[in-house]
Amino acid sequence: MDKVALASLRRDYSSRQLSRSSVAKDPFTQFGGWMAEALNSQVIDATAMLLATADANGRPSSRVVLLKSFDENGFVFYTNYDSKKSADIAENPQVSLHFFWPDLERQLIIKGTAERISRGESEEYFNSRPGDSKLGAWASKQSSVVASREQLETQFADAEKQFRGQEIPCPPFWGGFRVTPVSFEFWQGRASRLHDRICYERSGDDWSIVRLSP
Repeated sequence: MDKVALASLRRDYSSRQLSRSSVAKDPFTQFGGWMAEALNSQVIDATAMLLATADANGRPSSRVVLLKSFDENGFVFYTNYDSKKSADIAENPQVSLHFFWPDLERQLIIKGTAERISRGESEEYFNSRPGDSKLGAWASKQSSVVASREQLETQFADAEKQFRGQEIPCPPFWGGFRVTPVSFEFWQGRASRLHDRICYERSGDDWSIVRLSP
């Protein structure tokens, strides 16, 4: 596709609206409502979120991870603790989460601080995973250079042999992170690019709510 064709692409948004008076007082309640609507609407990969991190020198990285749980304490995802994302978080725990639900003409940005969850929480979730997913966690040295696909498959086969006939334990290098939010921005597409943007900012034990210009 050439440059002119890209520049001419347009889509108007008009299916929904969002106002300061209509949102919940608590951002977690508002998020829960939006997530439920995305799931009920059968949005593909509704729990997928873009996790943005930066290292100690401010060099950014982003990748899509899956939200596995949330409550008033924050949003939880799981990964290898030796991964690039984990290294970034160790150096700079300030992160951003971005949900995009195009079928609903919605986006959501959550900014906050990431920290490891307890070992017990990680093990509880790991034990609920399918066997192949458990083996994959042991087989992959995430973010490290691997010589070939064949080597990766060999490592998986080795893990399969190692744990054959027994419960597969949670690797010591694998677990969850919880992102504790300091802000939420709910974005609803509207006509004429006059989109609705409602932002929650942490204010002590409460949340302030403002509308942002599109």
